[in-house]
Amino acid sequence: MADPGMDRFDFVIIGAGAAGEAAATLALERGASVAVVDDDLFGGSCAFWACIPSKALLHAAAVHRAGGDYPWQKASDFRDYNIVREDRDYPDDSGHLESVREKGGLPLRGRARVAGPRRVEVREKAAGAEANDPSEGPVRILEAGNIIVSVGSTTRIPDIDGLSDVASWTNREATSTRDLPRSLLIMGGGPTGVELAQVYARYGVPTTIVDSNERLLSRDHPRSSACLRESLEADGATVRTGVRAERVEAAAEAGGAHLVHLSDGSTESAHEILVAVGRAFPVADLGLETVGVTIEDGKPPEPDTALRIAEGVYLVGDPAGPEMHTHVAHYEGEMAVRIALGDEVTPDLRAIPRATYADPETSSVGILLDEAQAQGYSAAFEETADVATSAKGFVTESVGHVSIVVDGRAGVLLGAFICGPGASEAIHEAVLAIKLQTPLHVLADTLHAFPTIARVMGGLFTTAARRVATGAPEG
Repeated sequence: MADPGMDRFDFVIIGAGAAGEAAATLALERGASVAVVDDDLFGGSCAFWACIPSKALLHAAAVHRAGGDYPWQKASDFRDYNIVREDRDYPDDSGHLESVREKGGLPLRGRARVAGPRRVEVREKAAGAEANDPSEGPVRILEAGNIIVSVGSTTRIPDIDGLSDVASWTNREATSTRDLPRSLLIMGGGPTGVELAQVYARYGVPTTIVDSNERLLSRDHPRSSACLRESLEADGATVRTGVRAERVEAAAEAGGAHLVHLSDGSTESAHEILVAVGRAFPVADLGLETVGVTIEDGKPPEPDTALRIAEGVYLVGDPAGPEMHTHVAHYEGEMAVRIALGDEVTPDLRAIPRATYADPETSSVGILLDEAQAQGYSAAFEETADVATSAKGFVTESVGHVSIVVDGRAGVLLGAFICGPGASEAIHEAVLAIKLQTPLHVLADTLHAFPTIARVMGGLFTTAARRVATGAPEG
């Protein structure tokens, strides 16, 4: 392995989040020399501002909701433990940074820009600086056999009149606050909005979700959306769908509530406003134009099937798409390294699992029935089952559903959707089935443990396989 102190590396990785860490780890395991650059936390948003803290808070809120001993202070402390922020104002990412070093790589704190083919310019932070230290040190030029751009995403702030006049929250503030807000309005009913609404509603915070879509989790199954809405309302949250925020009127005095004017003429008030309407990609100032890549309106370039955006330059993680998940970022980071090292592989992103970790959980893979029909699957059909009337539902007092979408001609699975206990775990049989195009009759002939959500899905496989065998879907 080349000396990590050299200015020439087999890989220079810009961004040390899920994709960057995965890429660095695999490249180092394969004997490559690696430098990883990030101007914020090594470990990225998932570890410190998103997945980990939100799931820790959801766990605490679930125990609290069930009557357990989990007051907010304990929940806040548990969250801080998980993001390494005990007795600190900012998380400690030294474990992630030192992991790169211990594996033989060179971690650099600073801002990186592509400076031409196979060159990266790094404006380093001062020696010994922590992630949130704004100080600047020297400029360092790195020569790179390959450049992997893994810069993740940031909260997209919508252009709403008056929103800039208030200190609105993003997922960072919402997952890191040590004080419960007096009241909370969440713009956006996707996974982030839904999960955090449940956390704060369960801790007694008056919480309102405003979503311009007609239902929460608009990309998920309608039954999952309805199930989550019912659960949130039972927790005390107010759910406003089909309306959007048009104007924000800042509180007249410090500590007061802001007034949000909605598109239907109504208003909602809250002391804190969480913006969770989508993500933006920090690709405009990366110097990609020096390798012939044009950035228009802040939109990331679309990588080719090998994740390349220029010769020797790979784009992975959130900006690369097709969906924004930590597991996709991790996969793409590793695939970029494998491709760059000459492995004959092509990323396979046909079966991406999705999950929302509220109570009840939801998960999905593949496409909905209307999407299948729009894509030309004329014999597509859906089978669905209630969790509440299954053995699993009876013994756990659970509600929800399992639904599958089937290609009636080919006899294979196109999509699967779950709302219920353990949904995020149970979906993976369907993920593998879609990836491998496993025939329905094989899935139907597979044993599923009793009583489980997986067995509910197994029953749907059996019903669907019979329909395919008899030709019933063809009508």
